[in-house]
Amino acid sequence: MSEMEKDMQNEEYETDLVSLVDEDGNEYDFEVLDEIDFKDGHYYALAPQFDLPDQDIESGSTYMIFEAVEDEDGQPQLAEIEDEELLDELAEIFEKNFDAAYEAEEENN
Repeated sequence: MSEMEKDMQNEEYETDLVSLVDEDGNEYDFEVLDEIDFKDGHYYALAPQFDLPDQDIESGSTYMIFEAVEDEDGQPQLAEIEDEELLDELAEIFEKNFDAAYEAEEENN
C-alpha cells in the first residue's frame, strides 16, 4: 500500500471530537457522529468517549443529541434538548442517517 493510500485510509476514519464541560467543571470527550439542520435549529449526535475499554463496551451504541446554541455572550455551546417530541423526531432522523451510512459502507466492502 502506498503512502498516499495509507493517508487516504487514515483520513477516511478520522473522527471529530468535542469536549463538553458540565456544571461541576468535569470535562468529557464525545465523537461527533452526525449533525443536521432541522426546524430552525442545528443538532449534533454525539457518542461519549471513554478512557477504559470496559466503559466503552458497557455504553453499547449510546449516543446523545444536543442543540447548537449561543450563550449570553454570543459564544457557541451545546445544550440538552428538553422537548421529548423534538428529541424523538431527531433520533428518528439520526437513526435513518446511521442506517444509510452503514448500508453504504457495506456496499463499499
